[in-house]
Amino acid sequence: MTLRLSILDQSPIPDGATPADALCATLELARAADDLGYHRMWVAEHHHTAAFAGTAPEILVAELLNATQHLRIGSGGVLLPRYEPHKVAEVFRILATLHPGRVDLGIGRAGGHAHDFPHKLTELTELLETPAPGYTPPQLWLLGASPASAYTAVTLGVSYAFAHFLRPEPSVPALEIYNFRNTEATAHSALAVRAVVASTATKARELADTYLLWRSRRDLGHDEALPSPLIARAHRWTAQEKDHADHNSQALIAGTPSEVHDELVELSKIHGVDEIIVNTLTHDPTDRVLSYQLLAEAFHLTRTT
Repeated sequence: MTLRLSILDQSPIPDGATPADALCATLELARAADDLGYHRMWVAEHHHTAAFAGTAPEILVAELLNATQHLRIGSGGVLLPRYEPHKVAEVFRILATLHPGRVDLGIGRAGGHAHDFPHKLTELTELLETPAPGYTPPQLWLLGASPASAYTAVTLGVSYAFAHFLRPEPSVPALEIYNFRNTEATAHSALAVRAVVASTATKARELADTYLLWRSRRDLGHDEALPSPLIARAHRWTAQEKDHADHNSQALIAGTPSEVHDELVELSKIHGVDEIIVNTLTHDPTDRVLSYQLLAEAFHLTRTT
């Protein structure tokens, strides 16, 4: 089985930087990923946070499509409860018409009332499939973190990406459900994993600690930008922060290229997927690009088209 590698980027805002800096870093990452041989790149939707700049993935998708030539580009994802299906369909139909065969539409159910989510998703699916001259529909993905979302993806016949970096515990049963029941030849499954790669294990642990500090403090109600390694090294961890870091480290892979390579391959086998979507959060955008570069080299990625 050939394992595809893709990217989920959240446009993280480093401590001392601006949202504009974060968005520019996402564009630079896309250009690098396009050359490195990654399969697709998704951008997330976050609101009311000091840590992430990506509030409108559809706008970033358009920018990334124009900045790249080979990558599939999409949302990871649009929070459908916030929007009317017609508007989402219109936006992504235009993107797919301008960039046929390169557009993904990942849909999440957070951000609003979920009771009408299945109806909205069904309506969106039908609107995207409406034929038109010169139009190739975007690939529709449901993003989930539970067995229930896997059932929904199967019912609608759409592709399914499981957020292992959010909830690793139910990842195996959810993907077993989807992979066993999915009968659509054009629908695929993928596992989204949080990982950081560095040339040495010591450097990888330093980068991981900055993420774990940020995430632990966020869990405890502190809305902050991503701290630098210097801040993380000087920080005096509370007992609560350490407990949260221990828990959050279970959904984080950090190490050298060969170490992370082996763990990702093992995860793909356990979950029965042929695509891993990697999410990397670092304070310095250069470390983020380098992490993806080292991972591409470990997997011998090449750009064939």
